Amino acid sequence: MAMLPQSPEPVAAPTGQPQEAGAGSTAAAEGATPAALAAERPWMTLWRIFTLNRKAMVGMCIVGFFFLVAIVGPFFIHTDPSALSNDVLMPPSPKHWLGTTQTGQDIFSQLVVGTRVSILWGMATGLVVTAISVLVGLCAGYLGGIVDEVLSLLINVFLVLPSFPLAVLLAAYVPFKGPLTVAAVIALTSWAYQARVLRAQTLSLRRRDFVEAARSSGESTWRIIFFEIFPNEIAIVAAGFVGTAIYVILAAAGLEFLGLGDVTVVDWGTMFYWAQNNDALLLGAWWWFAAPGLCIALLGAGLALINFGIDEIANPRLRSEARPSKRLLRQMLARSIGAGAGTGAASLGASRSLG
Repeated sequence: MAMLPQSPEPVAAPTGQPQEAGAGSTAAAEGATPAALAAERPWMTLWRIFTLNRKAMVGMCIVGFFFLVAIVGPFFIHTDPSALSNDVLMPPSPKHWLGTTQTGQDIFSQLVVGTRVSILWGMATGLVVTAISVLVGLCAGYLGGIVDEVLSLLINVFLVLPSFPLAVLLAAYVPFKGPLTVAAVIALTSWAYQARVLRAQTLSLRRRDFVEAARSSGESTWRIIFFEIFPNEIAIVAAGFVGTAIYVILAAAGLEFLGLGDVTVVDWGTMFYWAQNNDALLLGAWWWFAAPGLCIALLGAGLALINFGIDEIANPRLRSEARPSKRLLRQMLARSIGAGAGTGAASLGASRSLG
């Protein structure tokens, strides 16, 4: 009869060295290197690095606040932002938190409602500009030949032309006014720089080993472009999108300030337009233009901080790890002292036994 294999008996711990439950796993977790953690949980490690970056966290908080106001803010505004009243040019007060305009309109309600319009069209236009840049840059860099020459010529033409004056010229002669027209004009004139950067990066990646392996295995051109090359340029695309969003929001406010948009739509740019058109600066109504100006400045600063954080995460030489706490330093010092004392006692006992 075959004997069943017997499980080995547990070895008792030596006297004076008790083993606590979970000590081995805790030591292994504490002794894990950042490289091992990144290999086991890459997304969690990336999130840890991103959250430890103070610039990125501050930027995310600022941008998240504006997104929260844009999503839920208008539901709490029960005043029509275009309604007229007899409270003309009132400074900020408990009744009107940010004051009123020359026609008695409440600036706080205009600001909250306008936040949704400005952020919605700003981010949507930024996505369109980024999509055009990715498509043109990656195709020009990978396909090469006549396609690269034609797309590079198109990129250079739009790089030479000043984008904002061209946007002003196009918006002035377009018969239809509104946020869609402003977004289309900005998207048409703002994609060239990012496309040039992505083309240069694609030219450096097209001869890499993983691209050659995908090409030799019979992968299609579009799959190689968008599934092999594009994931290696995510950091550049993300940073470009954030920078483009900053420019789009500023350019849209500038075009609407010049009266090239639909002045009946309430947003940050039209608030500037009506403040300038009604001589708010000469009348001393600083609250009329200070509120939208502060919002644009804060949102731009938040997006810029996120952009700096992405740059530091993508470039390890710019990355600044968080300093360990005093409690952790004390624990590490106590462990090193204990380990040194144990090593000294063991060596002393060995020398005595030999003597």
